[in-house]
Amino acid sequence: MAGLYDKQAEEYAEARPTYPKEWYSMLAGLTPQHSLAWDVGTGNGQAAQDLTEHYEQVVASDISESQLKHAFQHPRVRYIHTPMSISDDEMVNLIGGGHENTVDLVTVATAVHWFDLPKFYSLVRRLLRKPGGIIAVWGYYKLLVSPDFDPVYNHFLEKSIPFQKPNVIYARENYRTLPFPFESVGLSHEGEPMTLEIPDEMSFQGLVSMLKSHSAVTIAKDQGVDLLSEEVIKEFQRVWGGHDLVRSVKYDAFMLVGKL
Repeated sequence: MAGLYDKQAEEYAEARPTYPKEWYSMLAGLTPQHSLAWDVGTGNGQAAQDLTEHYEQVVASDISESQLKHAFQHPRVRYIHTPMSISDDEMVNLIGGGHENTVDLVTVATAVHWFDLPKFYSLVRRLLRKPGGIIAVWGYYKLLVSPDFDPVYNHFLEKSIPFQKPNVIYARENYRTLPFPFESVGLSHEGEPMTLEIPDEMSFQGLVSMLKSHSAVTIAKDQGVDLLSEEVIKEFQRVWGGHDLVRSVKYDAFMLVGKL
């Protein structure tokens, strides 16, 4: 994941959707204490800022310094850069102030499929509060707009597959194949994520920015392939309904929630 979104960090910050506030209320209702949440792979802090409505302090970490430069600032969010060279003990010091069993909620918003999962889950076991701590990971893959638009978008996704990193298969399969070695809290379990929707209002320019934020678009461009050529953009504009149209859209989302 390191550096994967650096080139399009600004587009990512502007174009990616925020998540429904009800999700955070639901997750906060599962944790008896609300002292500390850790948002991992926070990017520009989309999830971290909403966690502040339920937790006294939020630590938001990311491997990408470029993403963190575009993060939403909030007095109760502490952003930290976590390079690949950082050790597990250093992570415990940064997240929990040197103490294990201190995190009430761990969240990963549309990023866990990029992680070194054994290493990450080992850290979660050390840092999550026992008992009462919860981990929730979620993501989305497909955008749904209209019967005319959806096949064009699906074709774009199919064309991007050769340029996707192998980890993206977890997102393509809606986290059904994602390893998740945690006990169910009654909402989902490994192999069976809960299904959700993310509603959004989007302009055509917002759509283009969202498409440009795909990691496969940048990887393809570096290999001399333009997945968003002028012809492709014109086709998207046609099925969108015009350059100036703002549309109601939704993302198909999926979530796994568990405890130790």
